[in-house]
Amino acid sequence: MVREMSRAKLMQIWVAAVALVAVASFVLGARVTLATAGALLAVCLGPPAVLLLLWPRAETATIAGVLRDVDRRE
Repeated sequence: MVREMSRAKLMQIWVAAVALVAVASFVLGARVTLATAGALLAVCLGPPAVLLLLWPRAETATIAGVLRDVDRRE
């Protein structure tokens, strides 16, 4: 399932899930302080930043691949 998902969609789901947990904890009476807000921001933005750095990108064309036409289908 994750292989068919784009990076942007996966990050949107992550941010929405963290926001939902934050709203639920606020509604249930959790105290919101500056430290709590900073921790929530780190939890919300940290994993998407790592995801952007580690997600595999499309392979770049090499000279050998271009010359030999590696992707040619017969």
